[in-house]
Amino acid sequence: MIVVGLISGTSADGIDAALCEITGEPPYLQARIVQAITQPYPPEVRQRVLAACQPATGSVDLVCQLNFDLAEHFAGVTLQLIEQAGVSDVDLIGSHGQTVWHSVLADGQVSATLQLTEAAVLAERTGVTTVSNFRTRDIAAGGQGAPLTSYADWLLLRHADHWRAVQNIGGIGNVTFLPPLSDTQNSPLAFDTGPGNVLIDAAINKITHGAQTFDRDGMYARRGKVDAAWLEELLQHPYYALRPPKTTGRELFSTDMASLLVEDGYRRALDAPDIITTLTALTAGTVVDSYRCFAPAAVAEVVLGGGGHSNPVLVEMLQTLLQPVPVHSHEDIGLSSDHKEALVFALLAYETWHARPGNLPALTGASSPVVLGQITPGRNYADLVRETWC
Repeated sequence: MIVVGLISGTSADGIDAALCEITGEPPYLQARIVQAITQPYPPEVRQRVLAACQPATGSVDLVCQLNFDLAEHFAGVTLQLIEQAGVSDVDLIGSHGQTVWHSVLADGQVSATLQLTEAAVLAERTGVTTVSNFRTRDIAAGGQGAPLTSYADWLLLRHADHWRAVQNIGGIGNVTFLPPLSDTQNSPLAFDTGPGNVLIDAAINKITHGAQTFDRDGMYARRGKVDAAWLEELLQHPYYALRPPKTTGRELFSTDMASLLVEDGYRRALDAPDIITTLTALTAGTVVDSYRCFAPAAVAEVVLGGGGHSNPVLVEMLQTLLQPVPVHSHEDIGLSSDHKEALVFALLAYETWHARPGNLPALTGASSPVVLGQITPGRNYADLVRETWC
């Protein structure tokens, strides 16, 4: 099948879209990206998304309209991708949408989640049957609703002989610990490690008064020094000590938190580069500490993806802290770091269409495997049913 995967991550910087060819079924499923693009949000749209993520500014009228407006952007990117790929028939769209809230109770249980991007608009504009709203079914089954990328890691990225940690650093960091294919006894483990780029990005935005939205090429972090005492305080946040399964998002590591951290840094007589370097070290430290505390076995290699892989200072910090364990990119094992998550939601849509579960309880904490998502018929729906189910 030809499936388009769509996602905008916690950083809310734009839409990643991947047109994928997927065949087979687990454990012999094959998936490859045929064409992929990233479309940044217009600044006004990103500001509306960020406002929707905050209780003080996320009004019901804003959230309602944004749900439809984001769908128009997602549909436009999809049509652009299909045209660039020169493909006439797309079978499915798998849309994660844009997370604006992930409600976690004090005991770590997830009680609700909200991803915007109205699937009916996507199906209407493109004519393609759309699978969306993946996380809610896992939560209904008692799971965290995340990290759903870990199921794709389980299917596609296990090493033949040793344990791998597949680390994504988007707005939030998440890891999947994968046993080797030769191991038939152990289960995988996945959870959110804590902030990825979200605090760094928001701090840069505040420091530059909106002129920059992220630390391009780690330029700020490269010029600064880590404040070791402050970093040690930051690492005491109670989230890091919670045992997996656990997930988090902007509801905890928020723009407001980043603003307070910038102010705290200035009170400590740190300059802007020192603040960003210390926040970058926080991301690296939480990743590595989570391995030390929760990895079910010794990890032989780390595979790093997400936007964080483009920050050379962050990568160097991880490499130093993890020595002698090597840190590889997704490209090193034949995948795109930038578009892997879009591939994941294409794959999950494919599994949903074939009535197969898209979660593993060992990864999300759900009570059982469940079929994820909601199917919104497009104009190709009847033909697709005849081709695949009849």
